[in-house]
Amino acid sequence: MRLLARREHSREELRRKLVPKLEAGDDLDAVLDELAAKGWLSDARYAEQAIRSKSRRYGPVKLAHELRSKGVGDEAIAAAFKAAGHEGDSDLEAIWKSRFRAAPADDRERARQVRFLQGRGFRLEEILRYMKTLEMKT
Repeated sequence: MRLLARREHSREELRRKLVPKLEAGDDLDAVLDELAAKGWLSDARYAEQAIRSKSRRYGPVKLAHELRSKGVGDEAIAAAFKAAGHEGDSDLEAIWKSRFRAAPADDRERARQVRFLQGRGFRLEEILRYMKTLEMKT
């Protein structure tokens, strides 16, 4: 209960934290099922909260990958992106502006900026489209 009181957890994340504390005869799946039935444990709620809080710094690819690593299913991830709505949209331009001040002057700088945005979790197509708009402005 102490873990759930601090923040949301996915089912798999909570399982990993509780396995070392198990004693003989404990049924962890039954405990997790009971927590989910009472509404205290929800992968969908965890995914939505994670998307809302991290979308200002990371793109959708990285967010989805992180949620999958925490044991959240693809259906729950898609539903969480939809439920997060506009608040869950990652703003490529804002993230680019947080790091760079001007459009790339040469191919080397352009590649560096593209790598940065890919590392933040944006798709290459989105990045190249944005870079093209930057070049048109200058």
